[in-house]
Amino acid sequence: MKSTVSISEGQDSFPALVKAAEGGKVVTVTRHDEPVACMIGHERMSAIAETLEILGNAAAMHAIAEHQAGRTQFGVLDDIPE
Repeated sequence: MKSTVSISEGQDSFPALVKAAEGGKVVTVTRHDEPVACMIGHERMSAIAETLEILGNAAAMHAIAEHQAGRTQFGVLDDIPE
């Protein structure tokens, strides 16, 4: 399966494009040789959306930076008071 198809090629091979996207491939759709759309699988799109949510969350990014700087302390759940 090609990674770039024209709209007319895509119309003729839609089931194969969906299968390729499900398998993790990114398919670019073109009109007059210019990219106009991409087809990706649901699992990959969900991962992208989750990553964007984390990147847009200042508290999460701060926690990640703290961990990367070695300033994160870990404990056990039993140490947390009820």
